[in-house]
Amino acid sequence: SLARVNAFFTGKTGGFRVSAPKPGRPVPVTSRHSKLHVTAQGNGRFIVGGNWKCNGTKASVEALVKGLNAGDIADKVDVVVAPPFLYIDQAMGALHPKFKVAAQNAWVEYTLDDPTHHYDSESGAFTGEVSAEMLEDLQIPWVILGHSERRSLLNEDNKMVGKKVAHARFHGLSVIVCVGETLEERESEKTLEVIFAQLQAVADEIDDREHSSWGSQVVIAYEPIWAIGTGKVATPDQVQDVHAAIREWLKLNVSEEVSKATRIQYGGSVNETNCAELARFSDVDGFLVGGASLDPEKFVQICNSSVVHYKAVGRA
Repeated sequence: SLARVNAFFTGKTGGFRVSAPKPGRPVPVTSRHSKLHVTAQGNGRFIVGGNWKCNGTKASVEALVKGLNAGDIADKVDVVVAPPFLYIDQAMGALHPKFKVAAQNAWVEYTLDDPTHHYDSESGAFTGEVSAEMLEDLQIPWVILGHSERRSLLNEDNKMVGKKVAHARFHGLSVIVCVGETLEERESEKTLEVIFAQLQAVADEIDDREHSSWGSQVVIAYEPIWAIGTGKVATPDQVQDVHAAIREWLKLNVSEEVSKATRIQYGGSVNETNCAELARFSDVDGFLVGGASLDPEKFVQICNSSVVHYKAVGRA
């Protein structure tokens, strides 16, 4: 419950507090731990996603793939890249097997009422959309859902994102589901309330048979909206505190097994210069990268911050 998790992170033994903002600055999440402090560490493999968004041409995708293939990726890291739909086939056909491919979205019939939580539409009358069935047919293993740009620009609400996740999982897709707060919500001290509501919408739609697959097949990406593409980056303490809160929420609302196994990425102006410091923290299980994923050398450096993570948490 929200009350129980909030109590955990605001009590005497907790480290989470949202403080009042200074003019012109994002509200910080302050923490009592300035050094690495293992609080609720997960046990999954480090995972880095590259969201290419609405960028690319045939020529630029070819060059990007060539650069990625030439990169020396560390062991024990899962790497997923998400080209625009039109370039998925080109990327899949040319990328080294160490890279997996994701779609950036999958359609679900929002108004469909389905007690099985599968949400298979009987009609294809949804012009311009791409279904999970199509991604399954093309053997595209991953999909990004609930990204803040779709939530804000296309008015996707929590209920729709939850249904999308359930539909994608039913068709065997692994999912990176994005959560995060706006600057206004952070300044109003609603960070956890917003994120937990987003998570609850997903938990409501994945039936009990699917819960055990969260750790390997449902990744949570925490992306504070005020930090996406703005150059503003949450501090490592801010990120760790929110990630630990997410993991505690999973423990209380899904299961302890799922809490430990679920991988939680950070996204929000992650680049090659800040990834190592962020990766030191126990509940940062990887990154979802935007602009820097279009530069193969920078993206490979971010992927290799997995080495820093494993060493910091004693899993090297």
